[in-house]
Amino acid sequence: MAVSQSPFRAVAAQNGDRGELRVACDNVAVDRRKFLQGGLVVGAGAALAACGDEAVSPGLWSVYDQHFSNAKYVSMSHVLEPSTPIWYGFDPTRLSFSPSKSGNATVKPVGQPYTYADDGFEATEYVLPTDQYGTQLDPPAHWNPIYPAIDELTDTLALRPLAVISIVPQVQRDFGYALTVDDIQQWERAHGRVPAGSVVMVRSDWHKGWNDPEFVARTPFPGVSLAALKFLHLERQILFHGHEPLDTDSTPTLEGESWLLNNGYLQAEGVANLDQVPETGALVTIGFPKFKGGTGGLASFVAICPKDWPHGERRGDRPDAPFDKFEQPLAWDAATGTRTRTSG
Repeated sequence: MAVSQSPFRAVAAQNGDRGELRVACDNVAVDRRKFLQGGLVVGAGAALAACGDEAVSPGLWSVYDQHFSNAKYVSMSHVLEPSTPIWYGFDPTRLSFSPSKSGNATVKPVGQPYTYADDGFEATEYVLPTDQYGTQLDPPAHWNPIYPAIDELTDTLALRPLAVISIVPQVQRDFGYALTVDDIQQWERAHGRVPAGSVVMVRSDWHKGWNDPEFVARTPFPGVSLAALKFLHLERQILFHGHEPLDTDSTPTLEGESWLLNNGYLQAEGVANLDQVPETGALVTIGFPKFKGGTGGLASFVAICPKDWPHGERRGDRPDAPFDKFEQPLAWDAATGTRTRTSG
């Protein structure tokens, strides 16, 4: 059976030094300058109008232009620094940042740090006692070797619907409160069913004490009950849940984390800024380095929120490509063990 061709055909051709792009649409041609005017999608729309109703769209560019270009973006990950808390079972004294040093005498004397003044660049050496550090994504191989490691997870994790369930009032009354099935069902009565394949973040506002070692060590802490985890995964088929503390619950055996990772599920820990994210209507981007055979992942979670949401940044709020210069340059600060911008 013959397949009909779309009348819309994009043809890129070099024309001398001008490199003009022409969009051929049967007998209609749109000049590159008009195609690019006001952005690719606007130009594509003009070409489509010229081509008629049967023309194809430019893939997902129009989706970005219509929905994402004016959205608000909120990071849900903590900034990583030497003072970042880690689980008490790891050795925090082995956690350090330092300027990268030469390891090749043909480049620079061995052991000498690279500097902007002498070498034109600087780099940083990070010593981490664990891959369970900062805001993180736990692959199931963290607890069970027959399930995927961090580099073996599906690429479709990249973008998902985001639901945020708050237990802040309960935690204010009982610091060791854990999310229950009833909490989830109350949320659903207000917002509708938790979407299958979504990410559910549990807001407790615990992240606000992140830089206070005494607060971080406080136990019991806000958690997620095993019954709630089973409900979310078995009844609602979510992708994974996230919580703000460094553990899923305060039980002696970490029963929630044990059930999740021993049954092939994921979880996010050390999540931040859930007080700046809507309970419904947002998406979450999920990024992490693919350490070979890694049993933990330093993760970046960014909420993409509706354009009228009061929190977050919109494209254009700050310049990008190229970025603005700072008044003060980065300089190594031995007191903090990081590069900072100081006035001195």
